Amino acid sequence: MSKRPMAILFDMTVCAGCNACVEACREGHGFSDGKDEIHELAADAYCSLNEKEDYSYRNLCRHCIAPSCASVCPVGALEKRPEGPVSYDAGKCMGCRYCVTACPFSIPRYEWDNPIPAVRKCDMCWDHVEQGGIPRCAEACRYDATLFGPRDEMLAEAWSRIEEDPDEYYAHVYGEHEVGGTSVLFLTPFPLEELGFQKRLGNESLPRLTWDVLDKIPGFAVTAAAGLMALGWIIRRRDEVGELEARIRTDRVTANSKEVRHDDRR
Repeated sequence: MSKRPMAILFDMTVCAGCNACVEACREGHGFSDGKDEIHELAADAYCSLNEKEDYSYRNLCRHCIAPSCASVCPVGALEKRPEGPVSYDAGKCMGCRYCVTACPFSIPRYEWDNPIPAVRKCDMCWDHVEQGGIPRCAEACRYDATLFGPRDEMLAEAWSRIEEDPDEYYAHVYGEHEVGGTSVLFLTPFPLEELGFQKRLGNESLPRLTWDVLDKIPGFAVTAAAGLMALGWIIRRRDEVGELEARIRTDRVTANSKEVRHDDRR
């Protein structure tokens, strides 16, 4: 399979709210407890569907181009693949949950009720894609609300829809640039913050921002180390001088005491 970056495009303006994407996702991942509506992500629900006015919108892992979840994982359980998905290997996971805290979109969920817990999130159905399919949510969508394809083509499709019907769309493709870009893109009819999407994440990837800070740490560390060494030398020198002065005083007292005893013997 080509390693060309792939992406999911979700168009809120044409979503019918039928829940076919949610059902296909749950069935494809072996979750068959009869739930027909999912409004919150969970360890057994990798995508959810909610409503805003007369529209429905989805929530799922954004598969960031530079994912902070993978950058903070100390054992490499999370990995960004060149083809697009952020994959997860439960066999490597140590359960630290740093990824849960680091995700700017609050996506990963932890299996608190499982004796051998793991982190759970959308995997872009990559096992299915590698066998020639597409993500099950896109496969199940009957209204072209969820599309899958090369990321550049999904972006072109998104902007084409905006240009063809500017009154229908808020002129922004969410995920094109946010936190360095994501592999899940959103089209909506109104500003994204009205859906609870964070507006202030910026366009720099979070791992890049972290490295920018870390790049400055060596200079700070050298300066701090030099200062601590100087302070340590001053403290040691003060102690040495204090000990020397104490010895001199002791020697003087001893000498004076000897002189007094010598005078008494006379």
